[in-house]
Amino acid sequence: MQGFAGFMWLLYLAMLAMAVVAFVMAALFRADAYRAAGKQNKGFWLIILGITVAVNLLVPMLFLQIAGLVASIVFFVDVRPALTQVSGGRGWGRRRGSSSDGPYGPYNGGR
Repeated sequence: MQGFAGFMWLLYLAMLAMAVVAFVMAALFRADAYRAAGKQNKGFWLIILGITVAVNLLVPMLFLQIAGLVASIVFFVDVRPALTQVSGGRGWGRRRGSSSDGPYGPYNGGR
């Protein structure tokens, strides 16, 4: 039984980490990016993901934590890619160059 308890503790920890990362990422995107992407507004996602973090920290009920996990997954799979695309490709840890960059650096048009 101790092995199962250890597994559940790791599962709770993973769900908490995922919720915290989703909350931080949602906070870092600009509010107008949510409108431009056609998603719910920034306040909605901050409230949902903030509740998810609070539930993971304070309420040890698996069904509530799974509901929060679904919200985090929806943010990562649907909302974050749309926000990244609207923001010009500037996402979490991603560095983009100019549109004229080639595989070995900027293309200068043969000059």
